[in-house]
Amino acid sequence: MRMFRKNLMVLSFITSIVFTGCDSSAQKVKDAKEDVQDAKIELSQAQKDSSAKAIKEARENDYRVFKIETDAQIKTNNVRIDELKSKKRMPGKTNDADYTKRIEELRKRNTDLKTRLDNYDTNTSDWDIFKREFSHDMDELGQSLKDFTVNNKN
Repeated sequence: MRMFRKNLMVLSFITSIVFTGCDSSAQKVKDAKEDVQDAKIELSQAQKDSSAKAIKEARENDYRVFKIETDAQIKTNNVRIDELKSKKRMPGKTNDADYTKRIEELRKRNTDLKTRLDNYDTNTSDWDIFKREFSHDMDELGQSLKDFTVNNKN
């Protein structure tokens, strides 16, 4: 009986080790799966953050290039407006208030465009809309300057 008890104790001990060992392995597998899932979530978030950062940098670069090009066009418009104003002073040109008023309206539109561009916040998400509308307004001003010149030739 003593031997039986001893064997029973050994068997119980081995059984508990086996079950404890299995339980630990199962827990380790479960923990590893959770770690993998957490890593996947972190990777996904890192990719989203990286993508958002790349989009923001591209938008800011596009804005800088657009601003340089537009500033040049605004300066060109100012030169054309100054030329129109000086032509008004030339002999033989009509010095009417309407002519001066129209020139000043063109200058104001040009200045307003410059202000709009300078005050644009690159952190907003409407860059494409802003750029499209601003370009449209710049084109309209350019056309108005051309039309002004054509309509006022002697």
